[in-house]
Amino acid sequence: MQPTEDQPAVIGCGLLLGVDAVPVVVEASLRGSSGAPRILGSVDRMVREAYHRVLHAFRAQALPVPRGTATINFLPAGLRKSGSSFDLPMALALAGAGESLPKHKLRGMAAFGEVSLQGKIMPSRGVVSVALALRDAGYRALLTGPEDARRAAVVPGLAILPAENLAQALAACLDEQAQAMRPGDPMQALCPSPTRVESIPDLAEIRGHETPKLALLVAASGRHNLLLTGPPGSGKTALSLRLAGILPDLAANEALEVLKIYSASDQDPSSSSTSLTPSGRPLRCPHHSSSTVSLLGGGIQPRPGEVTLSQHGLLFLDELPEFRREALEGMRQPLEDGRISIGRAERTVTMPADFLLVAAMNPCPCGYDGDWQRSCSCSMGQKLRYRARISGPLLDRFDLRVDVPCIPAERYGEAPDEEWSTTKLRPRVAAAVRRQSERNNPGGDFLPNGRLPPKSLALHCSLDKESRQTFTKILSSQRLSGRGQCRLLRIARSLADLADADRLRPRDLLQALRLRGQERAIPG
Repeated sequence: MQPTEDQPAVIGCGLLLGVDAVPVVVEASLRGSSGAPRILGSVDRMVREAYHRVLHAFRAQALPVPRGTATINFLPAGLRKSGSSFDLPMALALAGAGESLPKHKLRGMAAFGEVSLQGKIMPSRGVVSVALALRDAGYRALLTGPEDARRAAVVPGLAILPAENLAQALAACLDEQAQAMRPGDPMQALCPSPTRVESIPDLAEIRGHETPKLALLVAASGRHNLLLTGPPGSGKTALSLRLAGILPDLAANEALEVLKIYSASDQDPSSSSTSLTPSGRPLRCPHHSSSTVSLLGGGIQPRPGEVTLSQHGLLFLDELPEFRREALEGMRQPLEDGRISIGRAERTVTMPADFLLVAAMNPCPCGYDGDWQRSCSCSMGQKLRYRARISGPLLDRFDLRVDVPCIPAERYGEAPDEEWSTTKLRPRVAAAVRRQSERNNPGGDFLPNGRLPPKSLALHCSLDKESRQTFTKILSSQRLSGRGQCRLLRIARSLADLADADRLRPRDLLQALRLRGQERAIPG
């Protein structure tokens, strides 16, 4: 078939960069007799191979095969195009360049997905990110496979058209009344099944450890990073994993961002292999043998690491000193800024990394330094070298630093303490989060106490006369740095929110000092 117009057929697509995407325009024209295709716009081998895949798919679906020498251009030309998601837009652009699909039917349309030799549309990585980028660029509809359509349906403001094969995709372009996917709910897509919620252990099962439990409560309500130190078997891991049950619910925009990140990493958050908290927040527990790239993200084409997959969720690092030094030091920027930047020769990719960090470690190599049940066998040099694996700047990123001693054996026979039950603590955390949402950044994105900038502390951490005197005594006795003072006030603010108090009380400041692990004698 010969083309009927000189203008190329144009359709939209998207290129995934990290966890975000940029819109890409695919242009196609057919001229003269059949010849070798010209594929322009900085594309890799996989994109060049797509031309032959889609031609085979046209034949397999008994569709008119585009005839002529094809010129296919990808804009912007400066971006390196890679991946199989350009198969479907290339096929539709070629159909528009021929006579099987009027070009005006592609106006405002975008497509995304891999096409098999039989013409079936397969899922590709990053459809949620691409859908968000296309919506913001003004596209009216996105055509993709059924599985990707289900994932992309959570993006509001963009019609998602599902198609199982190339023939259905052409039919959807021709039919202006094509049935779009019903808009999805991001929270519903994230929240685990009831059986997975019930599997979350109850904090009341932990006997004793009132101070570590209070630290968990403060960490959950104000998003304060927490470090638990204690001998083996003291309950550090059990406490940390139970923190997942009291985290507050995700906001709608947070849920959409989590879905975008999991789509970019080619993971399905609804699958049984993905760990989620009852609130839908990610729960990531990487092993200490994890590589630096797997923890921080990276690669030739940067992909998200654990710090990004934990966005708006919980990242638990057990046996903290056993992690690679460069991986731990690389976490300092995301812990401070809430994002991580990965530089490459062509460009720097920035990915979100705003998470709650909870870590556990032994006090020494043998684990029993300071334990009342067993004596430590480590020399002073071994202890110092072990503790030096955690640098001072990284240690300072932990707002809360709490010791978890072993409890007497007879306490294990006690009844569970219902005052610390997960079902009772979740409403307290939710109420504290509501107070922060109304006070810290009204009308904007949620700003937890643990992320309050220094300039906001004077406004939101007001002290009366008695509290001011207590704070002055703390400063004179503890020799806190400026950063230490800010963290102390943030913790005290979370304690006051849990108590439904508008002002910081002296007890909030003293409790915050104890949870910081810096308590020394306070002058009377």
